[in-house]
Amino acid sequence: INISVFPPSNACIGRYILNMQITSCGHTYQRCLGDFYVLFNPWCADDPVYMDNQAHREEYVLNEHGILYEGVHKHITSRPWHFGQFEDGILDICLKILDMGASYHHGSDRDHCWRNDPVHVSMVVNHMISSHTTNSIMKIPENNDYLKGTKPFSWNGSVPVLQQWYNGRCRPVRYGYCGSLASVMCTVMRCLGIPSRVVTNFCFPCSIENPLGINEIFDCTGKNLCGKDKLWRYHCWNESWMARRDINQCCGDWQCLDPTPLETGRGSACSGPTWVRSIREGELDLDYDGHHMFSRVNSNYVGWLSQNNTKKTKFFCDAWPCGQHLITKSVGSEQFEDITGAYKYELGSVKNKEAYYRAYRRIHPGYCNASNCHIERELSSLKNPFLSDSGINMRLKMANCPMYGEDVQLHWLLENLHSENKNLKFNLCAQIITYSGCPMDQFWKDTVNVTLGPREVKKIPLCISYSLYGPYLCDHNIMKVVAVSDPECGEVLMVSRDIVINRPPVIVKLLSQPRLKVPCTAEISFCNPLQEDMKNCIMTLEGCGLFKEPMTIDLGTLASNQQARTIVEFTPYRLGSHRLLANFGCHKF
Repeated sequence: INISVFPPSNACIGRYILNMQITSCGHTYQRCLGDFYVLFNPWCADDPVYMDNQAHREEYVLNEHGILYEGVHKHITSRPWHFGQFEDGILDICLKILDMGASYHHGSDRDHCWRNDPVHVSMVVNHMISSHTTNSIMKIPENNDYLKGTKPFSWNGSVPVLQQWYNGRCRPVRYGYCGSLASVMCTVMRCLGIPSRVVTNFCFPCSIENPLGINEIFDCTGKNLCGKDKLWRYHCWNESWMARRDINQCCGDWQCLDPTPLETGRGSACSGPTWVRSIREGELDLDYDGHHMFSRVNSNYVGWLSQNNTKKTKFFCDAWPCGQHLITKSVGSEQFEDITGAYKYELGSVKNKEAYYRAYRRIHPGYCNASNCHIERELSSLKNPFLSDSGINMRLKMANCPMYGEDVQLHWLLENLHSENKNLKFNLCAQIITYSGCPMDQFWKDTVNVTLGPREVKKIPLCISYSLYGPYLCDHNIMKVVAVSDPECGEVLMVSRDIVINRPPVIVKLLSQPRLKVPCTAEISFCNPLQEDMKNCIMTLEGCGLFKEPMTIDLGTLASNQQARTIVEFTPYRLGSHRLLANFGCHKF
């Protein structure tokens, strides 16, 4: 007997058991024929997650290899990530996540009726990643303290995270950051059949008091002071493709889901799903958390100089607008795709202003009947004046692309726009900044007197040696260099630059052609570029289809300029395109 089962497009996803009842000679027998899984189907036109482009289905559902984009908007770095949605046991773990989070939107999971709706499924997964009180998948370290767990940036893929959570009785894995949270969520969504991708937003504002304004405060030396608001250098979230029946969508489109719990003024919470197009149009009443997502790509930056903790002054600066660069991995390519236009119209365009006014009235009820001109005047009064308004143009330009152990070389460019001399005194400083905008140690200060003749352009070289920043950098590979004029000289001018320090590369070289179930060898090499020893050196290797679990190699101590070479052997156990990832860690990073 051949049995065919044809699940309807509105069937609940999950594991099913197929039983057969046999009646013979007055006796009834039950026999289990087996079990099977029903998932969302982006190949089915009747499914709410239907995606009609085959190349997009291969990228956003079938591809197990991804790329995370980090750094700063002027220096974007990337690193590979293994989603591993087809690894053994991952589907059962994903269904366990739905079981554990079932009570989030539904008091009881008795009938499982919500599991045929990708909107509710995505909300449960989003909540379970890091917002569940006791059984979330991953925790973010408080105050950047992760001594009692794994370093957040040391993960190469989602599979070890999900396996550790499942095998640890569904206790949160310590620790992750926004990139790993969004990537783990992408793995779960792809595993359940929902097309998904990870998006990075550079210059991401996190403000508690003013949803559409972000304040940064500096002292007279240029040091960034720790305030309530944070300007994240980058932030990662997840996008999933589905037709939203709850907002009367007839066709699929990208929905924004942010699993990282962020402070909203009413406590920490994850966000979404939010229709990406509604963010661009400023239609905030249409969707979940629309005002939060809109503010994260449209907030205005305001910089202040604090003098003796009693007086704050807006300085002249050319601030980079928040949310002006959103990227994701391109389809079928290792390059990134700029998707900023999906979230907002071109800055300064008529449509961009109309969407902003529309959102402003919804976020600030007191302006619900205000004219566009009234709102524009209010916004103009909040912004910093441009440097050109003071008669001076300044910028900090990189002279090199520094790697860990190298000095940072910059050119400080100044231009006098007026026809009279300018005598200025500047305080310069550099300090470590975490990716989430938390100011750390200030490790360099200097004072420079600058004289500019009429219409003169001057280039001043700056050098920050490794011996100055090396002891402070640790896992945070971002520093901020600031030049601010002395308030006693009149108008306060400021220019700043975020600098990424690249980590030394790990070289992976295959020594034989990989074949299914045939041992293969690879050479992993790393050179210590520092003029000092690297202690507690560890190499972590991972590869979907290559290693059943990550391999850790203890390299001990590497002397200055010493090169470590390691030969590893593995046996590919699954057909497909595989990638061997190697991650190096030591007491320095």
